[in-house]
Amino acid sequence: MKFGYTIVYVPNVQEAMDFYEVAFGLEKRFMHESLQYGEMDTGSTVLAFADEMSVSTTETFRPNRPSDKAAGVEIAFVATDVTTAFRHACSSGAIPVFEPETKPWGQVVSYVRDLNGLLIEICSEIASS
Repeated sequence: MKFGYTIVYVPNVQEAMDFYEVAFGLEKRFMHESLQYGEMDTGSTVLAFADEMSVSTTETFRPNRPSDKAAGVEIAFVATDVTTAFRHACSSGAIPVFEPETKPWGQVVSYVRDLNGLLIEICSEIASS
């Protein structure tokens, strides 16, 4: 088995994809004509967005909202310059959570929340030993 994709359920797929394009520099790969499902070009593992209303029941998940605590999941983006990427994301509408910090293992890590409240890690590669 291999990890194929992550789907983030959002109130507006087009708006989410536009935000990720501007804030994180991702390119759109696919958008269904219904505007209820789209994918970003993120390499071999796909980041996709689906309309919250496409799920058959609202009991399936708790939607991310900026006014609530983030769900127990994050999306991580690896950047060569974490501080610049963090600042760009914030100036593009991301909500700052933690400024870039160097961890004891040498990785630089920061956190923001997207326009819907999903937790996003912006980090450097972890140096292999």
